[in-house]
Amino acid sequence: MNKSDTDKVLRSMPSEGFLKVTRPPAPDVSPETKVQLIRKGKQLFNRCEIEQAKKIFVATRYSDGMIRLGDLYAGQKDYLSAFQMYKLAPAPDRAEAMIQKLTAVLKNWLKE
Repeated sequence: MNKSDTDKVLRSMPSEGFLKVTRPPAPDVSPETKVQLIRKGKQLFNRCEIEQAKKIFVATRYSDGMIRLGDLYAGQKDYLSAFQMYKLAPAPDRAEAMIQKLTAVLKNWLKE
């Protein structure tokens, strides 16, 4: 994998903000480069370099990686981030579970 391919993939990560949940277009890279990027994303995830792993998983549309991120965020009670990852993956059952959790949080806020 060359630096140009890596830079191209990382630039395809959306910069519009946290709540954007549409999938960006897949970068135009070779299947071999995509495999190498996913391996790199897994290594970053395992080293707890979550933001870099997230950029790679989203840019390459690696569903399993996005689900792992969603699970991590859900475990940290960051339900909005978890929802975003599950929606992008797509993992509709898990996204629905996050909607239920977020709804419960909003109901509590409204009661207060």
